[in-house]
Amino acid sequence: MAMDTVTSRRQFLKLTGIGTAGIAAAELGGLGFDLAFAGQRAARRKLEGTKQTASICPYCAVGCGTLINAKTENGRTTIVNIEGNPDSPISTGSLCPKGAATFQLAVNPLRKDKILHRKAGATDWDTEPMTRDQAMTRITQLYADSRDATFVEKDANGKLINQSTGIFALGGATNDNEENYLIAKVNRMMGVVRIENQARI
Repeated sequence: MAMDTVTSRRQFLKLTGIGTAGIAAAELGGLGFDLAFAGQRAARRKLEGTKQTASICPYCAVGCGTLINAKTENGRTTIVNIEGNPDSPISTGSLCPKGAATFQLAVNPLRKDKILHRKAGATDWDTEPMTRDQAMTRITQLYADSRDATFVEKDANGKLINQSTGIFALGGATNDNEENYLIAKVNRMMGVVRIENQARI
């Protein structure tokens, strides 16, 4: 078959590029489509019937402003959207990646809402979830046992130090300021000196 009657690979790629550019032009308004307007309408429809509340991001100490939209249906209130507050003098509507993902933390279908327990040496979780009281009692007992077993009252020179050397406190990535503050205060009160709270500044 003659080469001039067959579309070469190079010609095919050129044609594909032209087609892609045409589609992009149409999407950007080249054929009369106003995507910005469509996006604004979709956003407004999403927030229709919601109550907007000004708040602050719960992470770190910067205090960026947020706007929380919530909708109440059948007596149940659910968060619909969380975004930066443009009226905030601190952040003027900007949020860091952590703050921008606050909605995903608050409304997450994968988030566990039951306390699971796996016994020492077991390969599977217990079939029955623990109650909050059971979990707090167990944590308190293990914490007290570790402190009693590793507490050091005085150093080698006889200086009073009162340290719990067998406990390391690590604040989780989703802890807010108040939780980190309480973690630090409680652990210092118990003599823990190895404390990390994952500050985001």
